[in-house]
This record gives sequence, C-alpha cells and structure tokens, in this order.
Amino acid sequence: MRQIKIIVEKHSDGYVAYPLGIKGVIVGEGDTYEQALADVKSAISCHIEVFGEEVLSVSSEQ
Repeated sequence: MRQIKIIVEKHSDGYVAYPLGIKGVIVGEGDTYEQALADVKSAISCHIEVFGEEVLSVSSEQ
C-alpha cells in the first residue's frame, strides 16, 4: 500500500487531520490526536472506495 503523509494540527477545540497528495478534500477531526488520525484514515479509505485508486495520483497542476 502507498504511504500517505497526514498532517495533524492541534486547535483550541481539538485536533484536525488531513492527508497530502490526494485529489479531493478529506478532513478528520477529534478531541485527541489519536481520534483525529483514526477519523482521517477512515475518511481516506472511504474516499478511495468511492472514487477509486486514481485519487492517489497527484497531477502536476496542483
């Protein structure tokens, strides 16, 4: 499986996580780092299932 870089940011009301290098908008959130990471991983899996593996191909225009 291809590795995907995920950014997790701490905000005043919790954590937000998002992947880099995937076509489309995918965001995870949670009260803890672990919850946000698990949420975004689930969202990535769903995104790939719905839109296909081609979302992993980053175009040179981005």
